[in-house]
Formats: sequence, structure tokens, C-alpha cells
Amino acid sequence: MTEVLLFSTVIVPIVLGVVELIKRSVSEKLNKNLIPLIAFAVGIFIGFAGEPFTDLDLTLRLWAGALAGLASTGLFEIGNERNEGVE
Repeated sequence: MTEVLLFSTVIVPIVLGVVELIKRSVSEKLNKNLIPLIAFAVGIFIGFAGEPFTDLDLTLRLWAGALAGLASTGLFEIGNERNEGVE
């Protein structure tokens, strides 16, 4: 379990960056309610693609990617909430 959490922690910034890239490139057509689902899918894909960087099994990498996708959404919302209150 520790390895999954460690791998998830490492890929959270990558997932956050990819999701932000997707949001900025298709911002007019993108429904804001779909962003957590997109982050979840991107996290799973990056977890799948991370095979050369870890010796975790496929299922553990997919779990780590899913956790990273959900964590990246929460991380962005926390940062966004903090900036809205600052004047």
C-alpha cells in the first residue's frame, strides 16, 4: 500500500498539469462538471503508462493513477478557493 501511495503522490502534479492543459485547450466546449471525471481518466492513463518507472503490478498502478486523478482535482480546488478570497 505504501508503494501505491508513493507512486500516486509522484504523479499528482503530472495529472494536474495534463488536466490544466486539456482545460485551456478546449475551454469553450468543456463542461466544468466533467473535470473530475477527466482528471480520473487522465490519472488512470498516466498510471498505466508509468510501467517503466515502477515495478508495481498493473492493477496497483491503475489504483495509484485513479487516486492521483482524484487528488489532483482536490488540490486544484483548494488552490482555486484560496485565490478567490484574496483581494
